[in-house]
Amino acid sequence: MGALMRAYDWDNHPLGKPEGWPETLKTTVRILLNSAFPMFLWWGKELYMFHNDAYLPALGNKHPKALGSSAHVMWAEIWDTVGVVAEDILKTGSQFYAEELYLVLERKGFPEETYWTFSYSPAFDDQGEVNGVFCACTEVTKTVLNQRRLRTMKDISDATAHIQTLEQACQTASEILSRNFRDIPFNLIYLFNAEGTECRLVGKAGDITADAAPEFLELNSNANNSPLHALLNTRQPVLIDHLTDNQTMAIVPGFSVPAKAVVLPIFRPGQDEIIGLCISGISASLKYDADYIGFHQLMIGQFATFITSVQAREENLRQQEYLKEIFQQAPVAITILRGPEHIIDLANTNICEIWGRRQEEVLGRTVLEALPEVADQGIIELLDGVYNTGVPFVANELPVSFDRDGKLEEVYLNFVYHPLRNPAGQITGIIAVAIDINEQVEDRRRIEEMNRELLGINADLDNFVYSASHDLKAPISNIEGLMRALVEYLPAEVMQSETEIPRVLNLIQNSVDRFKRAIADLTEVAKIQRDSTEDVVKLSLKDIVEDVKLDFERLIREKEATIDVQVNENAVVEFSAKNARSIIYNLLSNALKYSSPDRKPLINITIEANPDFTVLCVADNGLGLNPADESKIFGMFKRLHDHVEGSGIGLYIVKRILENAGGRIELDSEPGKGSTFKVYFKRL
Repeated sequence: MGALMRAYDWDNHPLGKPEGWPETLKTTVRILLNSAFPMFLWWGKELYMFHNDAYLPALGNKHPKALGSSAHVMWAEIWDTVGVVAEDILKTGSQFYAEELYLVLERKGFPEETYWTFSYSPAFDDQGEVNGVFCACTEVTKTVLNQRRLRTMKDISDATAHIQTLEQACQTASEILSRNFRDIPFNLIYLFNAEGTECRLVGKAGDITADAAPEFLELNSNANNSPLHALLNTRQPVLIDHLTDNQTMAIVPGFSVPAKAVVLPIFRPGQDEIIGLCISGISASLKYDADYIGFHQLMIGQFATFITSVQAREENLRQQEYLKEIFQQAPVAITILRGPEHIIDLANTNICEIWGRRQEEVLGRTVLEALPEVADQGIIELLDGVYNTGVPFVANELPVSFDRDGKLEEVYLNFVYHPLRNPAGQITGIIAVAIDINEQVEDRRRIEEMNRELLGINADLDNFVYSASHDLKAPISNIEGLMRALVEYLPAEVMQSETEIPRVLNLIQNSVDRFKRAIADLTEVAKIQRDSTEDVVKLSLKDIVEDVKLDFERLIREKEATIDVQVNENAVVEFSAKNARSIIYNLLSNALKYSSPDRKPLINITIEANPDFTVLCVADNGLGLNPADESKIFGMFKRLHDHVEGSGIGLYIVKRILENAGGRIELDSEPGKGSTFKVYFKRL
């Protein structure tokens, strides 16, 4: 500016050559030219302009013609504001100070929003009269804009922090933006649908008509020239700033807004997924510079944050409602208690039915307030224990009395008290799950009573079998003795004759023998049923099998049977020796008796093992039986083959022996191919 002043044609200026200027003017000009702080001097009644290099950014395109020009001409756009102050200083010699004064300057080709902090003070001539205005100033536009924009962001953050619905949050954000109308003349917020085929208007505010903001935008890839298409392709903001006053811009075909704007993508935080877009008007009074762009980036970043936060809250609310609905429909009784006072936060229909209360009577109240009748029943002590220790409590058939319509009713419950913890692991409450088992308890009691009756009947039956097996021995022995006496008294020629007498006597003797065998079987059954606690010892199954084979040596030889014993010497069970022998005897006897006439008997005896049982397998290639008859074969006096002698009681005895000892017997059989019996000896 010093060089420009020296080169200026002062000869043709009303102030004339500098040599003729007042000393105060020259001194003041020298001071401002040598200052790095923005300064200017308006001199004389016409307020001719002098300024330094630091002031040039304030002039913009008014430089260099501003030098020597009249201030009221050069600053005509703001003279109604600053001119009044300057004229008053010239008249009165007063001073003026302003902070962040709003001024619209024409210095960049458009009316620009600016803010200034400055002081006006009088400038004196050599006679001490006020003859000008001196100003030290600084432009604070950037500071004011940044503060305003940050305040807008803060207001949006505060307002949307606790809003529960997405539409309300977006509309609230839009309305807050509209308060900052200098930066955001209008704004529209659109969110994409789940399929990404269209976006829906969820926020709208500012100077825009309803027809310029459709409710839905189709994301049509055919609209190749639209800013929206460019945004989707580049995933970058799209600026539309090439318009004249009479033009409108088309965001998509058929959708136009009456000002320049920017289309901004909204990304899901931390991801590359576009979840929506914001169409923001751009101020005609500001340059769209880095600060303005940065403000928009902050804005859409905050949009993304509160949109995803609200979506998360909405999803959380949906989950909570879903869980509440599940709680209400759960087939068990559920309640959630909060804090050490055990405040009832949730109680479903089933728990309220158990309590005999309505939900509105219990929610928000402590357990003692809602159910005072449980105070002396130990319930509160149980809850305190779970809350203080974190150890769950499980109750089975616990009787609890509840006040139902003014009458205490005892209810039997199975329930669990389980501690609820927050993410830090601290106990915040208790969840209780209960089942009303009154009916089950009553049913069990009825069954127990029936069982007692059945046990009595069984005991009577056992006593009868035991008594019968002993009491019938004497009469049948007497009958047999009388028969022998009768035979002795009959003449020899009668016994040797061809009359019916010898045949009848043989029939009577056969009947007596069968009766004796039946009594023997009954005696065996009685012994099994009465004596189920016989001492057990360690037994070698291989030794028992070999011993039993000796009993059937003649029959094995007659039938030319093969018995393959694959039992290890170490196959040991803890069992009654007599009962173990009886089991193997019966199985081997049946395998030999019910062999097939079409082939020689083949009997395989093996051992299987599992964690709970030692399993003895006896497999034969005999007659076999129909699967439908398997359930009958273990019954008392049940026989499926009548061509051999037998009472039909052997397998019944085997089954009872095993069941009394905690084991079992299984059969796998096929008619004409054979049978496999599996005997399960319980490991002790």
